[in-house]
Amino acid sequence: MTYTIKGKTADWELVIGLEVHCQIISQSKVFSPSSAEFGAEQNTHVSFVDAAFPGMLPVVNEKCIEQCVKTGLGLNAVINKYSRFDRKNYFYADLPQGYQISQLYHPIVGEGYIEVTTDDGTRKIGVERLHLEQDAGKSIHDMSPHSSFIDLNRCGVGLMEIVSKPDMHSPAEAGEYLRQLRAIVRALGTCDGNMDEGSMRCDVNVSVRKVGETALRNRVEVKNVNSVRFVMQAIEIEANRQIDVYESGGMIDQETRLFDSVNLETRLMRSKENANDYRYFPDPDLLPVILTDEYIENIRRNLPELPEAKKKRYIETLGLTPYDASVLTVDTETSHYFETAIRGRDAKKVANWIMGDLFGYLNKANLTIAESPISAENLGALVGFISDGTISGKIAKEVFELMIETGKAPDVIIEEKGLKQVSDTGAIEALIADILAQNPDKVAEIKAGKEKLKGWFVGQIMKASQGKVNPALANQLLDKKLAE
Repeated sequence: MTYTIKGKTADWELVIGLEVHCQIISQSKVFSPSSAEFGAEQNTHVSFVDAAFPGMLPVVNEKCIEQCVKTGLGLNAVINKYSRFDRKNYFYADLPQGYQISQLYHPIVGEGYIEVTTDDGTRKIGVERLHLEQDAGKSIHDMSPHSSFIDLNRCGVGLMEIVSKPDMHSPAEAGEYLRQLRAIVRALGTCDGNMDEGSMRCDVNVSVRKVGETALRNRVEVKNVNSVRFVMQAIEIEANRQIDVYESGGMIDQETRLFDSVNLETRLMRSKENANDYRYFPDPDLLPVILTDEYIENIRRNLPELPEAKKKRYIETLGLTPYDASVLTVDTETSHYFETAIRGRDAKKVANWIMGDLFGYLNKANLTIAESPISAENLGALVGFISDGTISGKIAKEVFELMIETGKAPDVIIEEKGLKQVSDTGAIEALIADILAQNPDKVAEIKAGKEKLKGWFVGQIMKASQGKVNPALANQLLDKKLAE
């Protein structure tokens, strides 16, 4: 089903491309030995190269090259054995050099794709290129009503700019593309994907055209959107704005806009520059990067299992649904937790506990799965105790809460609280006989054909035993007693 927006005069379709900036995980910056660590005191991770002191020359960080190649392989992309750096010239206060070192003409990674699945099916979204560049610093405008301040800690940190083709046609597709890209770089260990910290930032290119048109109309770039939800909102809001302009007889200029997530609107930032506005030319201080087949293949051989392959394995070998598999492969921490918890356990039952009770608690407590007070081993053990009949599902909920509160293992809690299921048939039969004797009228109704009352009796058995009776065994012995 094609995603369209119904206007006043026509039906419209979206054409979307994303430019995603991913900060490279590396101990030092891309062209200087300064630390690339996030969160340090302002201007403490700045070298003479970062501050653009005269005569200071850049030196390429080989780790950043490796991380780009690794990411390119994860994107099913062509790795270019020859790449070159260019200077992108523009003035901004947090860019001391007056230019950004980037790659325009010869990027390190060429065309690839990311596979995304939405309600409309599975599609390959094309990746046009990945190029390596340096990040700018940070301008701070809220420390004084009269002055702006500059923090150069981020200046020179390695960035991978991953540019998609204009292959997406709905907010949902763009959102899923971004989620998959984030999952890939996290699995590879090339970027942490933390959009709230700015280490992954997205520029959204949006245009609209009438259904049936083939030519592309002018696009608008919505700059620096910092969450998947905001990306999807920005696309929808900007698309509707463009449709309103066209249907009012106006034209869309190629421009850059900002997304206001509070007022849910896009606002003009500047007219869109073209490549010639930046006066690109080859950087004279840096030699081209030449890669060998052996270098590329060595990185390929050491790639970890990627989210899409892991998702397929979960579906085919563990019997999970595509939705469950997608959720559990969203990042490395989640999949590691799941795979630790399922050792010797029922994978589907473990998945249900993780995605239900555990995620529910973590979301409420604003914790990541890495910060969970319940270890993967203990959650797996809890599921095991349900499966072998040691405790009921209802008792397991109580044990789960106590595991959060105390941090204790489930077997310790079960023993301390006396929560083991009663599986002694003699004791259960005596309990059933007592309940039946107290309710002869309901017994008569069951024998007259009112089978639904069996559920009421099971409820009474569970209540009388404080939930400790094995429900399956209770049903079996109840049937046996009623048949006498």
